[in-house]
Amino acid sequence: MKLQKIIKRLQKLHPKEIDLSLDRIKKLCKKLGNPENKINCISIVGTNGKYSTIMAAHAILKEANIKCNIYTSPHIQKINERFVYNDKEISDDNLAKLLEEVEEINNGEPITYFEILTAAYFYYAKNFKDNINLVESGLFHRFDATNIINKNLVSVVTSIGIDHLDWLPKNKRTIEKIIFEKTSSLLNTKIIVSKQSSNEILKKIKKSIKENSSKKLIFGNDFNYSLNENGFFYYEDIHGGLKLPLPNLEGEFQLSNVSTAIATVRNIGEINISDENIKNGIKKIKSIARFQEIKNGKLKDLVKKNKIYIDGSHNSLGASVLSKYLSSLDCNKHMILGMMNNKDHVEYMKYFKDKISSLTTVDIPNQPNAINGEKLMKKLKNSKKINYKKSIKEAIKSIDLKDKDIIIITGSLYLAGEVLNQN
Repeated sequence: MKLQKIIKRLQKLHPKEIDLSLDRIKKLCKKLGNPENKINCISIVGTNGKYSTIMAAHAILKEANIKCNIYTSPHIQKINERFVYNDKEISDDNLAKLLEEVEEINNGEPITYFEILTAAYFYYAKNFKDNINLVESGLFHRFDATNIINKNLVSVVTSIGIDHLDWLPKNKRTIEKIIFEKTSSLLNTKIIVSKQSSNEILKKIKKSIKENSSKKLIFGNDFNYSLNENGFFYYEDIHGGLKLPLPNLEGEFQLSNVSTAIATVRNIGEINISDENIKNGIKKIKSIARFQEIKNGKLKDLVKKNKIYIDGSHNSLGASVLSKYLSSLDCNKHMILGMMNNKDHVEYMKYFKDKISSLTTVDIPNQPNAINGEKLMKKLKNSKKINYKKSIKEAIKSIDLKDKDIIIITGSLYLAGEVLNQN
């Protein structure tokens, strides 16, 4: 209860939750002693695949007995997920004390909710000087609150696509602008570029980072993977090849994220990652709401022997990846969809044309910026067999499931969090 009161108070320090500028957080971090410059960071930027790449890298590093701190956003079920130190989520009491201390030091100065959370993360991370910090950059990297560090171990660029266009000027809502915002201010260390959705996007990324003096490792040129039918995949980079078991992640598309994580940990320098660390680590990856099967709980009980999945994809790039994976499954797929207001709902659903047997839209509870499920249904009226149900539970119960049919609940990480909480 105390933690929730503090969070509500922090949200009132600035009229906007996000306000793209680095001035406020730099000012606060200066008061905190610039903790962001006293830690070892791996910066992860991109549109999709950041979280899975972080979780894969963490699993490998943990297997090698290398302690990690992790900063990600948004959280799925509780805010503590954003603050991982020494491989564990911070406790409610410690997070409350941390936020109170940073709030007091800020002394009522205007600062956004995300900025003060980011400053607090860095402030606590300085207590673990030898740990590696896996820091996810949200929205656009150039003016993201995480982009105040002046040195890092490596920058990772995951798959880049169209998203968050409402934050860009109307005449600059292009993939070129998004790539510029995410990659033009990367630090001069090492840059790992993950598999992209097209050669055109990869070319644009290469052009954007051309003047950066960092050593660059590009998927397809400097590291790669291939899938074998016998339950393993083959990874290869400048350090040699590895025959690896399939990772603890659903979907072949996750292999590019895992491969990027392997390339990252193998090229950090000054740390010892063995082949066995990689083999064992990728079997222990923990990933929430990224094509995650719900195997037990209240909502799972409603579908009995049928399978139910949640996936937090919410943009066209995520829809494309999810659609391809669903096409590989030989069964009927029923989708439950909830989305935020600022997403391109029609564009998202284009990828699932003729891929799903039914579509049920729902409201996302506790999210005032979500589109009403009934309104979403009307926007998507041309979709096949579309219905609206107010709650997730009602939506699941309304679906006429046959043997081996699956349900996929998607469209928003916030919706995925509600599913996990209700389950």
